[in-house]
Amino acid sequence: MGFVKFFALGAVCAILTACGSTDQVAMRNAPLDLGPGVEAGQTIQQRDYQIVDLNFVAPAELSVSERNGYYPMADIVWRGDRIGDRKTQIAELFRTAATRNMDADGLGRPVVVDVQLRRFHGVTERVRYSVGGVYNIVFDMTVRDAKTGAVIEPARKVVANLPAPGGTAAIIAEQSGQTEKVRVTDFLTLVLSDELSGPVQTASR
Repeated sequence: MGFVKFFALGAVCAILTACGSTDQVAMRNAPLDLGPGVEAGQTIQQRDYQIVDLNFVAPAELSVSERNGYYPMADIVWRGDRIGDRKTQIAELFRTAATRNMDADGLGRPVVVDVQLRRFHGVTERVRYSVGGVYNIVFDMTVRDAKTGAVIEPARKVVANLPAPGGTAAIIAEQSGQTEKVRVTDFLTLVLSDELSGPVQTASR
């Protein structure tokens, strides 16, 4: 899997953030215990995937807000694109991230990744140009065999947090080309790479 490097600028506000503070760039709820206590009938295998497609779903019940407040009052808050269909814009962020993770050599197991969005809290203009905050992204991810459609890894919750610079740091980042869209797309690229690489616990045959 390819990695896209990014540089996090600015500090995270401890109180007035988009979704609360965090001490890590990405926080995952790992569904599998890969430590010494591997469950009976389970084996550990090294992932070797070739992403061929990503299906993105943002359920209709997810609310979208354009309110310029300090704290998100909806499921989706995004300001990295001009005003428009926010769900479609976020879908493009995920698809771009998936495309960047497609192996050029095509040697891995072809897989399709299904993403169902739960929450996408970006930062509003008020937060971005004052205290800064956190991009809080939560989604369910399923990995399926591209040829058969069989589930390789069942749906699991992924929680990813990225510090959002505020004030002068946000302006400097913007001027250097590190726009919200660039930063978040790079971040999602890394998140997908991380979530689709390394060991995984599977049922023994």
